[in-house]
Amino acid sequence: MPNTPSAKASLKKSLKRRERNRGRRSAMRTWIKRTLDSVEEGNLETAETNFAMATKMIDKNVKWSQMHSNNAARKKSHLAQAVNALR
Repeated sequence: MPNTPSAKASLKKSLKRRERNRGRRSAMRTWIKRTLDSVEEGNLETAETNFAMATKMIDKNVKWSQMHSNNAARKKSHLAQAVNALR
């Protein structure tokens, strides 16, 4: 446990940030999963809308320094390939 007042404050900040980051990461993963599920079902319209939201969340997570830009590009590329395979 923190002893100094500044250490207590930084613990509170890190816990808040941790919850915020977990929520953002979870939302991104949810949209990726929804996109892949709709691709498996063969539903092109929902796959495209979910793909748009997934790419938006991936880009936001890069902006928030949640993930590396190359990792994001790879994820978006794999999703795009899956959606384009339906066409």
